[in-house]
Amino acid sequence: MNRRTLLHATTALGAATLTAGAATRADAATSEAPGRDRPLRVHVVMFDGVEELDFSAPYEVFSASGHFADREVETRYVAIDGPRTVKAAYGTRLRVDHGWAPEEADLLVVPGGGYARREDPGVWAEIRRGSLPRALAAATRPGLTVSALCTGVMLLSAAGLTSGRPCTTHHRARADLERQGGVLKNARVVDDGDLVTAGGVTSGLDLALWLVRRELGADAAVGLEEMLEYEARGTVWTARSSR
Repeated sequence: MNRRTLLHATTALGAATLTAGAATRADAATSEAPGRDRPLRVHVVMFDGVEELDFSAPYEVFSASGHFADREVETRYVAIDGPRTVKAAYGTRLRVDHGWAPEEADLLVVPGGGYARREDPGVWAEIRRGSLPRALAAATRPGLTVSALCTGVMLLSAAGLTSGRPCTTHHRARADLERQGGVLKNARVVDDGDLVTAGGVTSGLDLALWLVRRELGADAAVGLEEMLEYEARGTVWTARSSR
């Protein structure tokens, strides 16, 4: 038995003892949603200057989530300009094998990076270039959740997707996000339905764990936390909880 299988089995036994009350009822409703019989398709958007932890943490969480859920999860890196090698903020080079295909995704995850370095590759360069914000704006459709963390939220802002919507971002970009029309919430993760945003860098773990909980159920999220030896932290703001 490999390590992940062992962890999965051990965590499943522990999770079976939990009682979730209202959360369980919400998870049951989610499990009956259309499309549960096919994989959850997650696309993590890549670009030069992207922050290493911003993209790797959500990728790890979603890739491992299938071990703790009945539903299969397909996670891939995608790039707007097709398969290529991306150079991240600290020099990591990563081969992206998939091009832009949001019509094939249930969930887009947009990392950040390079916001403090306006002349270097990163979020500012992508905003100036314009291709990625335009593609994000055109990608929206029923059934697709667009999410972002850290300064990747500023790419959504440039696409017009956060205007008038509850959202958050890295603390150093919050004033810019609010100035551009975002309704800033002081929370680790902000879930406004088809738009989900999170704060800086390490909040990618919390963003992904929240979306796993929302899409795959509480047991999957509990299993992942045990495997990762990480407990989700911070406030999750939701439209429902604000009523």
